[in-house]
Amino acid sequence: MPDATIRSGKVSCYSIPTDAPEADGTFAWRKTVLVCVELHAANIQSLGYTYADAATGQLAQTLIDDVGVGCDAFDIPALWAKLVAQVRNLGREGVAAMAISAIDNSAWDLKSKLLDVPLSKLLGRVRDRIPVYGSGGFTSYSGAQLEAQFSGWRELGIRMMKMKVGSEPARDLHRVCVARKAAGEDVELFVDANGAYSRKQALWFAERFAELGVRWFEEPVSSDDLEGLHLIRDRAPAHMDIAAGEYGYNSTYFTRMIRAGAVDVLQADATRCLGITGMLAAGALCDAANLPMSAHCAPYLHAAPCCAIGRMRHVEFFHDHARIARMLFDGVEEPKGGALSTNMETPGIGLTLKMRDAEQFRI
Repeated sequence: MPDATIRSGKVSCYSIPTDAPEADGTFAWRKTVLVCVELHAANIQSLGYTYADAATGQLAQTLIDDVGVGCDAFDIPALWAKLVAQVRNLGREGVAAMAISAIDNSAWDLKSKLLDVPLSKLLGRVRDRIPVYGSGGFTSYSGAQLEAQFSGWRELGIRMMKMKVGSEPARDLHRVCVARKAAGEDVELFVDANGAYSRKQALWFAERFAELGVRWFEEPVSSDDLEGLHLIRDRAPAHMDIAAGEYGYNSTYFTRMIRAGAVDVLQADATRCLGITGMLAAGALCDAANLPMSAHCAPYLHAAPCCAIGRMRHVEFFHDHARIARMLFDGVEEPKGGALSTNMETPGIGLTLKMRDAEQFRI
């Protein structure tokens, strides 16, 4: 058995411009920051990451130096507990949770590499492939951009597609009509308001969207408004799922959302919810509540845990994260037949950062 003591760790941050202006119902952006964490043990280097900012990277490096070095990579629960305890006085959500997420994700990659097995083999599988839904359709897109993106997903065999709504409610029905035409009648159409609507607006749009075949209404109101989400869930058309949870940073958040009856499908994100360890915990909560689960963004990081969680329905094939993965990671494969296959050949997550290609984006 190799010596699994974590000897050192390094954090690097990369700012990658979007390929076009991007916006949703409540926010607009022109770049995405990738925070990568390397951990080293027994001459093995791991990779974990989150999407955050440079401040997250700085905190992750401090946590590795103060807590991570000297830990046994086989004892991920102990490392995770120490990291969570270390940020008590900083606040455990937001930046701190994302820094811990990147470290935890890297620790899982390291452990499976030390054992010389793919992460999916280490976690165990209930399936070999996880369905994806194409995600983009930004409110900043023109009709032509929206059509081109949806047509591209069709070519990949994707039959579930999501678009953003809410920044200009007066345009939303027209935009959804454009998306429906571009996607085709055989595609499940999703919309995501990112909490932009009021309760009354959300109820009205739920009925109108349903007439256009929308099957998924994500964050129709703010995720902080659990009563509002519960209201929309109770009154939305029967074939429309209400989803939320992407801003969950810990199990307490997910427990409150489940107990409130706020969602039909709980979302979780291993780049935010304290890593793969937190993702598995959220999966256990869904199992106990008989509630489906969906992975938010970072599709290639999520492939293995998605195939290990019993009630996982699908993973978000988010445009910007899929694009960055193609640009900066080796080991990326396109979805086939509308699904991602989990890595079963390469030890670890199966991704390697292309350092030369990434260097131009380094912060």
